[in-house]
Amino acid sequence: MRGDDVARVADLTAQLGYPSTPEQIAARFAHLRTRPEDELLIAVDERDQPVGWIHVSRFASLEASDVALIGGLVVDDEHRSAGIGEALLAAGEAWAREHGASTMVVRSRITRERAHGFYERHGYATVKTSHVFEKPLTENPLTE
Repeated sequence: MRGDDVARVADLTAQLGYPSTPEQIAARFAHLRTRPEDELLIAVDERDQPVGWIHVSRFASLEASDVALIGGLVVDDEHRSAGIGEALLAAGEAWAREHGASTMVVRSRITRERAHGFYERHGYATVKTSHVFEKPLTENPLTE
């Protein structure tokens, strides 16, 4: 991602359901760049403008050490169903394999039925249903 991409990536992030300012995206990206266990891949159109992104992370815990997690995957509304999501997913999976993952996990909001179908068509299966709990701990400049 280049500096002039942040506004477009912020728009894509809002399409995913997470409104963000370009400043927030720039700060989050700067932080992600410092973490070798994270990868952000950007898809661009013929004008070299971002039309989608996937964020993949290696996830280690006591119960599983070879897992990669899709933190987010979005394709611009006007570019969906053109193979971009599939290409991003394949690239994210390749990165995960190269970094030692044997399993890829994605969490998807229950209302995202189209996304569920997308993942199922690409070999993903629902393995459990969970509740997600959240508690703010401090004000974090990366999410403000």
